[in-house]
Amino acid sequence: MSYVLEVLPALLNGAVVTLQVFFIVIVLSIPLGIVLAFLMQIKFKPLNWLLTLYVWIMRGTPLLLQLIFVYYVLPSVGIVFDRLPAAILAFTLNYAAYFAEIFRGGILAIPKGQYEAAKMLKLSSFQTIRYIILPQVVKIVLPSIFNEIINLVKDSSLVYVLGVGDLLLESRTAANRDATLAPMFVAGAIYLVLVGVVTVASKHIEKKFNYYK
Repeated sequence: MSYVLEVLPALLNGAVVTLQVFFIVIVLSIPLGIVLAFLMQIKFKPLNWLLTLYVWIMRGTPLLLQLIFVYYVLPSVGIVFDRLPAAILAFTLNYAAYFAEIFRGGILAIPKGQYEAAKMLKLSSFQTIRYIILPQVVKIVLPSIFNEIINLVKDSSLVYVLGVGDLLLESRTAANRDATLAPMFVAGAIYLVLVGVVTVASKHIEKKFNYYK
């Protein structure tokens, strides 16, 4: 127990970095995913092909490979990022693609009569999206969104490959230094707590959005 208390501060410092990546990616990727989902509804083939290609690449290649590409490959063409911004960029682009598909499915689930009713009420496209479509879409996709958010908590451990001092890197450093797996188990417990907090929050928010019941 004394050893756990000894390494805990370093692990908690790593957890702060993990949370930093988590919150920044959430704030950036969800709005981007919403925008992409609505852009996919535009009847313009070149745009549809471009967005479909983007989603296909982001969802069809490993996030680890995307992290390596952003940090190690892009500098060869003059695009250089520090470790943390590179990780955030790769995560944001990856998760925005998943969120875009989730929101696209929610948009397609809205009956066409909703759009016709909005036209009869002489609402603009922006008003229709803001007051009629988006609230319903959010309610439909919430479980899927929170599933991806939980995945993000765990996937954030991949930033260690760029040398970012997150929770996993700190635990591996301590484990290698002290020749014990105890730091890894403590890190696992911290991840479980983080996932538990997100799970509880998701249940609370989903219950709050059940306004039709």
